[in-house]
Amino acid sequence: MRTACGRDWNIELEAAVNSPTAPARLRVGIVSAGRVGTALGEALAAAGHHVNSVVANSPQSAARVHDRLPSAEICDLNSLVAASDLIVVAVPDTVLADVASQIAAADAFRPGTIVTHTAGAHGVDVLGPIARRGGIVLATHPAMTFVGTRDDTARLSASCFGVTAADEIGDAIAMALVLELGATPIRIAETSRTLYHAALAHGANNLNALITDAVTALQAAIAGPGGHAARTATVDGGSIGLAEQLLAPLVTASLENVLSQGRSALTGPVARGDIDTVARHLDELSDVHEGIAHGYRVLAGRAAAQHDSPQALREMLEAHP
Repeated sequence: MRTACGRDWNIELEAAVNSPTAPARLRVGIVSAGRVGTALGEALAAAGHHVNSVVANSPQSAARVHDRLPSAEICDLNSLVAASDLIVVAVPDTVLADVASQIAAADAFRPGTIVTHTAGAHGVDVLGPIARRGGIVLATHPAMTFVGTRDDTARLSASCFGVTAADEIGDAIAMALVLELGATPIRIAETSRTLYHAALAHGANNLNALITDAVTALQAAIAGPGGHAARTATVDGGSIGLAEQLLAPLVTASLENVLSQGRSALTGPVARGDIDTVARHLDELSDVHEGIAHGYRVLAGRAAAQHDSPQALREMLEAHP
């Protein structure tokens, strides 16, 4: 196996994965202490690495470090580069290239330093300046939503990571690091990163918009013409919206069904080819908000095409104002 800067990373990381009692192998720096960076820092520390430095430029980030990464020192980027064997860059996509250039330009940067970022839409090309200085560059994107609590760290072990590397050394390191977290690494080609990210955003982020629209329409239905019906109920001592309470079991079952059965899990008026019901849905939803009706129309059209519904239904969905 080839080595980098005198270190056989495959042997080191294979030993780390197979030995849960192994001491910390890598000094880790996190840029920066947002939701994702903090969760990954916690997970890497739990796996035995020494998370010793963090860039935290806001009071909120500093508070996260003190609360969840107490062994880490808040420092500037140059100091972090000097102190790290592994640098995790967890910054917004819009500044990722700039941060990569700053890391590469740091006087203390050492060839062989591992640098990974967490952006879904980018592979390793965005870390080109670091690679040209002899760094080992990785893209390890956790396919998970983060809310900013310790629950994020726990969820990482049940998540998958989209992994891209520049060569076999980087690939071995990326796979081992993800496995150490208890997560599942899935290789994504450099040229497929944007498609990979678009698919995740469509399934997760756009689901948020879909459910929000459904809740809005249900609230209108529950309130009725007068608009005075109660909108919340007490469940296990807490308050939950009646619309959310009504929708949650159905949505949960639908998600589980489509993930296990694919498009054959589709039920409802589109699956039945019930043109009249779909048309009435669109009319009623338009009265609530035209944007909700538009979303219904587009998604129902996709479902009709996937399910090979009657041509008349598909044409109606395309033509409905």
